[in-house]
Amino acid sequence: MRRVTLFVNGSPRNGKVVAVYGTLSDLLSVASSKLGIKATSVYNGKGGLIDDIALIRDDDVLFVCEGEPFIDPQTDVRPHEELTGSHTDWLTLNVGGRYFTTTRSTLVNKEPDSMLAHMFKDKDAWGNKKDHRGAFLIDRSPEYFEPILNYLRHGQLIVNDGINLLGVLEEARFFGIDSLIEHLEIAIKNSQPAEDHSPISRKEFVRFLLATPTKSELRCQGLNFSGADLSRLDLRYINFKMANLSRCNLAHANLCCANLERADLSGSVLDCANLQGVKMLCSNAEGASLKGCNFEDPSGLKANLEGANLKGVDMEGSQMTGINLRVATLKNAKLKNCNLRGATLAGTDLENCDLSGCDLQEANLRGSNVKGAIFEEMLTPLHMSQSVR
Repeated sequence: MRRVTLFVNGSPRNGKVVAVYGTLSDLLSVASSKLGIKATSVYNGKGGLIDDIALIRDDDVLFVCEGEPFIDPQTDVRPHEELTGSHTDWLTLNVGGRYFTTTRSTLVNKEPDSMLAHMFKDKDAWGNKKDHRGAFLIDRSPEYFEPILNYLRHGQLIVNDGINLLGVLEEARFFGIDSLIEHLEIAIKNSQPAEDHSPISRKEFVRFLLATPTKSELRCQGLNFSGADLSRLDLRYINFKMANLSRCNLAHANLCCANLERADLSGSVLDCANLQGVKMLCSNAEGASLKGCNFEDPSGLKANLEGANLKGVDMEGSQMTGINLRVATLKNAKLKNCNLRGATLAGTDLENCDLSGCDLQEANLRGSNVKGAIFEEMLTPLHMSQSVR
């Protein structure tokens, strides 16, 4: 029976004497069990790979590895005293199963207050654990540790493609590399895509509509639809509060009971749109076209445009029975042939408005500014009581 002494690759200590029998696979299995590694190959003392058990002699000294190249224990492993000497000593770190070789000064000098500096500046200050090769064990991610080690070497942040900067940032915070944290935060900020303020197109919005159940409220507060073609779409009950709808084409759209409070509708086209029960409080529709619109709801629900900016709008021929335009601004607006029966126009600015041909029966014009307003061809006479302050 032959017996041999087995050592872990590169180490001249903690050897195990085992009997040789069977095949080379049997020897590797025994080596794995005795040395606590996953043995894959065996070398003799001169670095020769043994591929047949018949080549092994009695009392041979063999080195077992896990797939890495042969390491000569006479040149690659130094006494423990050397490893813990001055800051120019070379150290091997086992970070999450990956080996990094560096000098003690690299870990200590660049960031003297970091965790790494405290771990390695004094001999066994932290009682660092080592693996079978004498490498210091650090339970962290190797892919995020590598940029940190390189930064400590040359002071530059270099991160390979595919490495998440957030992961490197967390490692820098863990090890206390303060100067690197600032670099990473700037790099992460610069890598973020610019905020997209581009308007939503008709195609994109139609997808939203199709994906929304009919009984669910579609919330579009503050969204940008500037210049979009939304004509002839069913937009009932949609919440457009504070949305940007400037220069939109909403002709023939159904906006029944839609919420357009404080929305920007300046320069938009809403000709022949259905605006029954619409909420347009404090909205901005300056210069918009609302010709032939229907604000009149047979059920009695009144459209509310209180405080809206309607300067220069063209609302000719619109049905606005009972509409609330209290304290709205309609300066230079065209309201020819509009139905304003029972409308609330109290405190409304109607300066230079064209109201010729309108039906203002029972409309409330108390406190309104009618300076320069045109009241020709009125369908019903305008009583003084309607406009007395």
